[in-house]
Amino acid sequence: MGDVGAQRRCGGTHMTDAPLLVLQGVDVVYKHVVRAVRGIALEVKRGQVVAILGANGAGKTTTLRAISGFIGLDHARVTAGTIVFKGEHLENRLPHQITRLGISITPERDKVFPNLTVSENMSVAPSRLTNAERKRTTDMVFQFFPALAARRNSEAGLLSGGERQMLGIGAKLVCGPELLLVDELSLGLAPLITQELIARLMQIKDELGLSLLLVEQNAAVALQMADYAYVFENGEIALEGDRAMMRGNRHIQELYLGGGAGGRRNYRDARAAREVRGQHGRA
Repeated sequence: MGDVGAQRRCGGTHMTDAPLLVLQGVDVVYKHVVRAVRGIALEVKRGQVVAILGANGAGKTTTLRAISGFIGLDHARVTAGTIVFKGEHLENRLPHQITRLGISITPERDKVFPNLTVSENMSVAPSRLTNAERKRTTDMVFQFFPALAARRNSEAGLLSGGERQMLGIGAKLVCGPELLLVDELSLGLAPLITQELIARLMQIKDELGLSLLLVEQNAAVALQMADYAYVFENGEIALEGDRAMMRGNRHIQELYLGGGAGGRRNYRDARAAREVRGQHGRA
């Protein structure tokens, strides 16, 4: 598997300062009326793991679908700003064009074709790899996910939730991405399965020299993996910072990491509550 990984690494698995993906001032509008995200500016460097945190409706998935080209299927368009990957503009390009450039997405839902077998799911996606590279990548996926190897002839619809997530990731790896977008890795999964997925995904990232952009409501999960994170609220970026900064931020702890915010609904609410308490000498 080493030669396939070497082709994708572009100089190694280590994170570099060169941005692989850059979003600047991105707006997305649904059906010419509803602005879902506004002024989004983020970047992913080579070898980096970046997380997008936030509640439902914050614009996280919309951003991933704008990057991957699937936003058009939702009757939406990028109406302002730029999305640039390796120097190529992606705004409103088709999904298969973006896949060929080196971006794949594991969506929140519909990760697999339920009526196809595990092996068939691994073989139907368009790929940038040669047949030999594709076979080696498939073998690597089965090595990292032995549960899939044991069920390679089973229909995907019969798999458990964790196995479907494994297959969804594996099928996208066979496309040969340099950047993998993962929407809600932990959704609906038991904590033990989630931890196994995190460990395997990080091993695969290092093996192939991938960059990862994760969308997660579970900040504790995301911050196990992410080098850098953005907090989305109401279609905008409310906060950003590296893992240490996010873990040390009291507002993030209150809202996302079980720090006792209770009824706080978003980052700004938690921050405002802290400021009020500070004014009364209780911070």
